[in-house]
Amino acid sequence: MVVTNGIERAIRYVHAIRDYLKERKSPYRAIVAFSGEHSDGGKTVSEATLNGFPAVRITDTFQEEPYRFLVCADKFQTGYDEPLLHTMYVDKPLSGVKAVQTLSRLNRSHAGKHDVFVLDFQNDTETVKAAFSQYYRTTILADETNPNKLHDLQADLDNAQVYAPDQVEACVKHYLDGVDRDQLDPILNRCVAVYQSDLDEDAQVAFKSKAKVFVRTYAFLSSILSYNNRGWEERSIFLNLLIPKLPAPVEEDLSKGILETIDMDSYRAEKKAMQAILLEDEDAEIDPVPSEGGGGQREVELDLLSNIVANFNDLFGGIAWADKDRAGQMITVEIPAKAGEDPAFRNAREHSDRDNARVEYTAAVKRVIMGMMKDDTQFFKHFMDNPDFKRFVINSSFDVAYRGEDCVT
Repeated sequence: MVVTNGIERAIRYVHAIRDYLKERKSPYRAIVAFSGEHSDGGKTVSEATLNGFPAVRITDTFQEEPYRFLVCADKFQTGYDEPLLHTMYVDKPLSGVKAVQTLSRLNRSHAGKHDVFVLDFQNDTETVKAAFSQYYRTTILADETNPNKLHDLQADLDNAQVYAPDQVEACVKHYLDGVDRDQLDPILNRCVAVYQSDLDEDAQVAFKSKAKVFVRTYAFLSSILSYNNRGWEERSIFLNLLIPKLPAPVEEDLSKGILETIDMDSYRAEKKAMQAILLEDEDAEIDPVPSEGGGGQREVELDLLSNIVANFNDLFGGIAWADKDRAGQMITVEIPAKAGEDPAFRNAREHSDRDNARVEYTAAVKRVIMGMMKDDTQFFKHFMDNPDFKRFVINSSFDVAYRGEDCVT
C-alpha cells in the first residue's frame, strides 16, 4: 500500500509505478483508490477510468493476480482489513489515531507472512511512538463530548448563509429517494458558488472546518446515543455531500516552467535509520471527539536559530549542497531579513494576528525566492520542486522574521 498526501499525488504515483513496472517488464499491476473525480493531464479521471474496473471491485480485485500495489488517497487507510498487506510506503504526515489506524492496516496475519515493512518518508519515530502509546495498554476517555456543541455548530453554519434550509431539505430528499447524481449536483453547486463569492478566505476556512467538525461529532454521538433531531440528521447528510465539493484556498503555483530545468541527478536516496519502536508499559488516556472548529494554521513553538540549523541538517543535509552553510544562513538570516521588510508582512505583524502575518510572509518569501533564481539556483530548485523543503523554509524563516529583533542566535 502506498499512502499519499492527496488525490493529485496518488495519480502521479500510480502512473510512475505503472511506468516503472512496464520498464522492468514486470507482470504485476497497480490500483489507485480515491474519492470522486480529478483532473489528470487535462482529462477528468476517476478510479474506474484509471483502473479499468468499477470502484466497488477494488477490494476483491486487489486480492487477485497480477495486482500487488494499492495507491491510496485517504481511502482504505482505516477499516480495511486485508491480510495480504505486507509493505507500506508512507508519503503523508500522520499523527494520533490516524497514524494508528493507517499503520495497523498491516496487522492481519496470513500464511507465509512472517513480518511487515514500513518505509516512511514523512513522519519521525517520536510522532509514531506518541500515537501508538495511547492505545498500547488500557485507554480511557479523558472527558466527555458535549452534545450541545452541535447546536452552536449548526447555528454558525446556518448563519454563514452558504445554503438555505430549503436547499438542505431538497438535497436530502433527493438523496434518500436514490435519485441520480446529476439531480443533486445543481443544488450543491449553487452552494459552492455562494461559498466562493460571498466568503473571504478566512471565512471559507472557518466554514469548512466547522462543517467537518459537525459531521464528525454527529457521526460519533449518533452511534452511541438515541437522537430524534431531524435538523441534525439532514445537515449531516447534506454536509457530507457538500464538503468534498468545497475548494481549498488557491495558492499560486510559482513552479510552472521550472521542472524541466531540474537536474534529477542531484538527488539521492539516503537511508537514515531502521529501528524498532518500543512503547512504554503504562495506561493512557485520550481526549474526546473535538466539538470546536479548528480552522486555520496551528500555532508552532518558536525555535532558536541553532535548532533550526540542526533540523535543516537532519532533514536536508543529505542533499549534495554546493555550500550547505550558505543554505542554512539563507533560511535563518537572509530570507527572514528580506521577507521581513515586506510592507504587507510588517503591517500584519504589527496590527493583526499571527495567522494573517504568516499569509503575508509566505507571499513575501515566494517573491524573495524568485529573486534567487540566478544567484542561488540550487536552493531555488529545491524550494520550487520539494514541497517538504519549501514548507520547512517558510515555517522556520517565519519564526525568525516574526520574532524580529528578539531572535536568539
